[in-house]
Amino acid sequence: MVRPTLKKQKPNLQEAIKETAWKQIAETGAATLSLRSIARELGITAPAIYNYHPDRDALVTALIVDAYTSLGESQQTAIDALPTDDQKARLSALGLAYREWAITYPQRYLLIFGTPIPNYVAPENITMPAAACAIIPLTNTLQALYSQKKLKLERLSPLTPELEAMLEAWKNYGGNADVEVLYLTAVIWSRVHGLVMLEIGHHVPPVITDFGELFRREIKNILSQYL
Repeated sequence: MVRPTLKKQKPNLQEAIKETAWKQIAETGAATLSLRSIARELGITAPAIYNYHPDRDALVTALIVDAYTSLGESQQTAIDALPTDDQKARLSALGLAYREWAITYPQRYLLIFGTPIPNYVAPENITMPAAACAIIPLTNTLQALYSQKKLKLERLSPLTPELEAMLEAWKNYGGNADVEVLYLTAVIWSRVHGLVMLEIGHHVPPVITDFGELFRREIKNILSQYL
């Protein structure tokens, strides 16, 4: 069978499909994502898309992986030029870069962290490695601080055996990090993530005209609390 061709040749059909999918998500939400409507917008037949993504769920999975990858790359880029011995500056830069990426790509952020898509279940063997890579820069930075004995851990409550076992299991995804480092990774991420979700969802009082001011103060609070 001859592969269906574009009415107007696209230089990269795979990327055109994804770009159109992101546009559709921005306009009507991820739950309404449709391969046929993407095909119509691109001026191609539906089977042309099926050569790349056999169904909607496969496309969603590809978009999730791309989003996590983009987030992870932005995190790594944020610290690449910083001195490796200035972990405080690196930790701060990671937090600021996290917010910047989220407000620049809100549809991508909400796809990976927002409301689940009905009837879609992410294949963990595909999405989890990408998700892990997105948070590894934070984990590595905290691990460096832990190795230098610069983390304030004395006020943390003792680990329960149940939590310690879960954190040990996390090492399968998070690399060779101490369990306390993985714990702080989750806690610090949750604080940053919570503020970002409030900002993206516009769930803040209208008097907060510059959410960045609030966010930057919380980053400073995290640094003073744990360093």
